[in-house]
Amino acid sequence: MNADPDDVAGARPRLRWGRMAANAVVALLLLQALVFAATHPRFEWPVVAEFFTAPAVLRGLVTSVVLTAAGMAIGTVIGIALALLKLSDWRAGRWFAHGYTWLFRGTPLLIQLLAWYNLAYLLPTISIGIPFGPTLASWDTNELISPFTAALLGLALNEGAYMAEIMRAGFLAVDPGQRDAARALGFTPARTFRRIVFPQAMRIVLPPAGSQVIGMLKGTSLVSVIAITDLLFSVQTIYNRNFKVVPLLIVAVLWYLVVFSLLTLLQHRLERHFSRGHGAAAADERSR
Repeated sequence: MNADPDDVAGARPRLRWGRMAANAVVALLLLQALVFAATHPRFEWPVVAEFFTAPAVLRGLVTSVVLTAAGMAIGTVIGIALALLKLSDWRAGRWFAHGYTWLFRGTPLLIQLLAWYNLAYLLPTISIGIPFGPTLASWDTNELISPFTAALLGLALNEGAYMAEIMRAGFLAVDPGQRDAARALGFTPARTFRRIVFPQAMRIVLPPAGSQVIGMLKGTSLVSVIAITDLLFSVQTIYNRNFKVVPLLIVAVLWYLVVFSLLTLLQHRLERHFSRGHGAAAADERSR
């Protein structure tokens, strides 16, 4: 008896010659890049290995990570406050929040860093007191705003403007019926936000917020212009002495990639945590 030609049980996958050729080209290009990186003498891999864990490089790495973590934490708090102001009924608060995001998103981060670093030129002293009245306390600006403080202020305030829009989008994505149900159960507005709105908004917020963290990590390289010994400034200091520019830059690139990879893993874990019971994450949990 002859087999049915339409029987799919005996079907074989069709050879995709175009895809196979593209895979071969990509593999060859990747192999060529690896051979080039491994054999080119100007990369000086022994020098890379020598300075990869140098104390000066590690101190710069710690500074970059601390600036990223502190700047992101402060920026997130500012962003949440600004997002709530934008969504509030308080007109002056909305104007302030919109003006803040307009200013800090509309000017380059480098200019903001330089402005904070040179704040003493505009304000030699920083004072607090009654408006148009007596001064209660004052400080020398150069002592109060150190280079590290200027870097942290620049990064955090700039990040707050971007996080405000991200958080606002997350809050708006939560079904208003959730708030109505919480109000019917007797939840206060603060408890509704903390227990209902915020956890659901995090599912929407985390992907773009994770990208902002990674962007801030790379943005810390800008603080080298105000003499902060971050990772980039550290390797620049070293290669200005030994003239090993390429291998020292490779050291910086490798450390940025290491921290980026760790942040990406953390982001995926947080996304999985806040996405429990939703979409693909729920299906993945049920399949285990």
